[in-house]
Amino acid sequence: RYITFLQEYSIPLILGVIVALVWANIDFDSYHHLVEFDFWNIGKGPFLDDEVFMVFFFGIAAKEITESILPGGALNPIPKAINPLMGTLGGVFGPVGLFLLMAVLFYAEGVLGGWAIPTATDIALAWLVARVIFGARHAAVNFLLLLAVADDAIGLVIIAVFYSDNVQPLWLLMTLGGMVAAYAFRRIGITWWPVYIFIAGGMSWVGLVLAGVEPALALVVIVPFLPALHAPAQEEDPAIEEHAEHGEEELATAHEHAASSHGHAMGTLEKFEHHLKLPVDFGLFFFAWANAGVAFGNINSVTFMILISLIVGKTVGVSLFSFVVSRLGFPLPEGMSLRHLMVAGLIAGLGLTVALFVANKAYYGTDFLDPGKMGAVFSVVVAALAFALARVLGIRREQD
Repeated sequence: RYITFLQEYSIPLILGVIVALVWANIDFDSYHHLVEFDFWNIGKGPFLDDEVFMVFFFGIAAKEITESILPGGALNPIPKAINPLMGTLGGVFGPVGLFLLMAVLFYAEGVLGGWAIPTATDIALAWLVARVIFGARHAAVNFLLLLAVADDAIGLVIIAVFYSDNVQPLWLLMTLGGMVAAYAFRRIGITWWPVYIFIAGGMSWVGLVLAGVEPALALVVIVPFLPALHAPAQEEDPAIEEHAEHGEEELATAHEHAASSHGHAMGTLEKFEHHLKLPVDFGLFFFAWANAGVAFGNINSVTFMILISLIVGKTVGVSLFSFVVSRLGFPLPEGMSLRHLMVAGLIAGLGLTVALFVANKAYYGTDFLDPGKMGAVFSVVVAALAFALARVLGIRREQD
């Protein structure tokens, strides 16, 4: 129960940010010396965190994206996903446009490389804040979750296309070989997820490293091949309804027992997340610790450009695009109004994890790196702003 609480409220990630900031501002030299220690630094930034651990982080994100496009998923069929998908596009174009405008007006060319930093949405934090503000069962929570998943999909494409240096395409054949291997594993009926992740995924990772493409994306092209469980719709088991009153951990356990009693089990895709979600969630402590340690003296206008782009660009972009398509015949989910949409758009400005990752890729080795990271870290203020906006607009939390 305590571990579930820590995961649900993203405590390891938040603690990692706090420890990094406090340490960097009390004794920056010792912090910097440890983070830059050669053992885990190869290439751009902390290698074990950014190029190994983040492989599994983005793998979990790819699992969410894969599930969303399967039958019964949030993006299937497409018509019901049009509104949040357009909101996602607004949540990309809005921040990018605002950032580029400020960069051109106030800075020289060097800062333009960080245009993708404010496109990110931290799925876990956004989902948490939305549940607290709207209530776990409110339509705005699923709307925002779908938006964040689609936003991550776009972010992965941006990282692969725009933040890869000196690409040697021939080595991508090894990554393609990993995809072929994953497909073959699926065809012959292999259901043990480590075979896909460590053999096919390993081939993909090596191929990306040698090709000069961001290796953290290695599992993004492998995870979609993992067999997913397609259980037919059925009435909820009474045991599940009973356990639902006692929290998510008991509910998950009840689902597993019910699946077993009905002759079903988790698919390979679900098992992959089930076994790796815990280490990934707690590993975010080390990712945040290695990336978020910035001295407050490094705050400058780049910090506020990123923060303003996340807050204003996301809110306006998501709200405007979704509102327009709702007038064109693709309505918001039932129970959502323009008020809820504006708050959801603001919450999407929580860019912490992926924004930190992109900042490290965009500004590594430049004077803009620390200010850029601080902009990503400061995006946590979005949570407080969202609570305030919800109160001003008269939005009250629905009871679970």
